[in-house]
Amino acid sequence: MKTSVIIPVKTFQKSKTRLHLSEEKTIDLCRLLLEEVIKTICETKLINKTIVVTNEEQVSDIIKKYDCQKIQDTYETSVNDAVKLAEKYLTDNEFTHSIVLPLDVPFFYSEDLEKLLKISSHKSVVIVPSRHFDGTNALVRTPINSMTPRYDEGSYSFQIESAKNDDIKITIGLIYRLMLDIDNTKDLEFVLKKNIKPEFCDKIRKIIERWITLEL
Repeated sequence: MKTSVIIPVKTFQKSKTRLHLSEEKTIDLCRLLLEEVIKTICETKLINKTIVVTNEEQVSDIIKKYDCQKIQDTYETSVNDAVKLAEKYLTDNEFTHSIVLPLDVPFFYSEDLEKLLKISSHKSVVIVPSRHFDGTNALVRTPINSMTPRYDEGSYSFQIESAKNDDIKITIGLIYRLMLDIDNTKDLEFVLKKNIKPEFCDKIRKIIERWITLEL
């Protein structure tokens, strides 16, 4: 088994608009989220390589620190296209499994990814939905091109439809910490109240405390 994690990263200035932060705070938050996701991936023994697909220049130090592979996404047309850009690298380097993770799911632990991989099987996908069951917080594909990803509005149901069309075995991975993401202010309030990874949550609070009033 040779496994890679793909992280599509939109230019920070264009990210997380529903959090209504200043440009400076948005950049700081995105950097924090990305580094936490990559750091946790690197603690997972079953992961061989982390690939960051992006046009964002401010990730270079993080990529170097954790020995990631950067793939240039000059046009940033969609998450689907970003995943396709990574697939050529995975095919050329004979990876057997891929996990697609967004940067806004930083609350998982290494054992959560290991659990995902253990429940995957040949010619299958494992889909972890968001806690609202409207988005896709993790997508495991075995082999790496076993289905065409569909990251659109309401992507959870679209991923299932795509896998069915490709006649692929589907497993829904209800792994709580991976189901937590930060798309809007309500999500942010929710995850900070849960206080998973307390030290990390404190770092988020320091970034946002002057911009969003939360009842913690």
